[in-house]
Amino acid sequence: MKNVDMKIEGNILTIKVDLTKEFGPSSSGKTIIIASSEGNVSIPDRDEKVGLNVYRKKP
Repeated sequence: MKNVDMKIEGNILTIKVDLTKEFGPSSSGKTIIIASSEGNVSIPDRDEKVGLNVYRKKP
């Protein structure tokens, strides 16, 4: 995962992303990638999965 921190407390999943980071352009080149789970990932010790992409439009 890039710039994604997941934490579980009881039944609450908290996802933390630093919005100041950038990982370059997306494959289409239209957006800048800020964070990504890079596909669907399992939540530790749970049956659920998470798929996350955070991006902004290119100026």
